Amino acid sequence: MKRLKYITGIALMAAMLPSSMKAQTQNEPLRIQRLAGNCYVYTTMGTLENGARFPSNSMYVITRQGAVMIDIPWDTAQLMPLLDTIRQRHGKEVIACIATHFHDDRTAGLNALAARGIKTYSTALTLALCKKEQNDQAEYIIPEDTTFRFGDRRLEVFYPGAGHSPDNIVIWVPEDKVLYGGCFVKSTDSRDLGNLSDASPHEWKKSMMKLKARYPRPVATVPGHGPLDSRHNACDHTLQLIKAYGEEHPQ
Repeated sequence: MKRLKYITGIALMAAMLPSSMKAQTQNEPLRIQRLAGNCYVYTTMGTLENGARFPSNSMYVITRQGAVMIDIPWDTAQLMPLLDTIRQRHGKEVIACIATHFHDDRTAGLNALAARGIKTYSTALTLALCKKEQNDQAEYIIPEDTTFRFGDRRLEVFYPGAGHSPDNIVIWVPEDKVLYGGCFVKSTDSRDLGNLSDASPHEWKKSMMKLKARYPRPVATVPGHGPLDSRHNACDHTLQLIKAYGEEHPQ
């Protein structure tokens, strides 16, 4: 499975932590926080190739039908605790999961969900890339632009174009005005575009402009990694990083 190779910001600081603090970080439990409306962000820790620990954000949405996960815990040991917590906290079973791109911080655990009867979804491109990388694969294929309805909530799947990866999609929850950007969107404390092993940085600007035009005023935006910050616009910050990259690496 593919591990994130590009170490920046928080990952670099994690690599510099004393060993005793690293051990505490590795044992960090699942963190869940309510974002807006029926949307909840959960954060787990993953391991980079150099051994540093790095936080990963995913989300779930509570609907009348059940809970819908967007991506999965990077730390697969937290998958069952997450399902149990959702059941205990909301009285709902997880009924579906949508993977937003093929990297294993978004897909590791899809097979385990399917084995429990939970429907798993991705685009055809994500499936093809998962097969190539021998990552877990979703059972059901969806169009790059489609809308799910689960009871009282809609989840709009939108493909803005290549950016962090060739297949990155985002999810919009219109009832709560929440945009799940995943790894297509950088957190506001990011100093650069991060892992570029499968990125298209020179296409990212056009893709980001399409996203901003489609969803111009989200109440909250969830980046794939790093802290949430409601005081700033993560999409605008990502665009600034894209422009800075373009200036340093002109075509």
